[in-house]
Amino acid sequence: MIRGKKWRAAREKLVKTKEYELVEAIDFLKTTSTTKFDQTVDLAVNLGVDPKKSDQAVRGAVVVPHGLGKTVRVLAFAQGEKVKEATEAGADFVGGDDMAKKIQEGWLDFDAVVATPDMMRVVGRLGKILGTRGLMPNPKVGTVTMEIGNAIKDLKRGKIEFRIEKAGILHVSVGKLSFDTQKLVENIKTFMDAVNKAKPASAKGLYIKKLTVTSTMGQGLKVNLTDLRN
Repeated sequence: MIRGKKWRAAREKLVKTKEYELVEAIDFLKTTSTTKFDQTVDLAVNLGVDPKKSDQAVRGAVVVPHGLGKTVRVLAFAQGEKVKEATEAGADFVGGDDMAKKIQEGWLDFDAVVATPDMMRVVGRLGKILGTRGLMPNPKVGTVTMEIGNAIKDLKRGKIEFRIEKAGILHVSVGKLSFDTQKLVENIKTFMDAVNKAKPASAKGLYIKKLTVTSTMGQGLKVNLTDLRN
């Protein structure tokens, strides 16, 4: 990829061996931003676990205090009185077999899926489509629940779902670069608290090994973890 002069100038300011304080890292991304669009702030968290072992899988969800700066289109699978609950909570699409049929025909104009337990018989047929896109509802992250209204509100407010990847890394987005620095810090700390709480009992040694913060077109900065580990 060919980079512009501004990107290269920002690269020269980066101290590769330095562990930046979180506020300092965010401010660096802000001051060296060269794009006209509002970039997303992303995290990469390297964990000291073996994702190949089922008892060391790290998975969870957390609602960050200041949202993610994006509109989340929620599809709810519900029936009976739960249809009204889902609609009133702000679901963009609500249905059952009709929605499943649309998805099987290629419709995917949504960002998150929730379902009541009794609707998983319908959703289960969509495993190959939703699963490969990370959209399959799961009780472990609160997207299969009878409290479907609360689940929808959480997604709308800014819910981060995280799951360990094969390389032992978590990748998530935590907001927009235009956010106030302190709001981004609070979002990140809330997320890191959730990661700490999700530590598998079987994990040995150093759990959180490395945290890198970056933006869509920005540099990756290694963050000092002193205040981010439990």
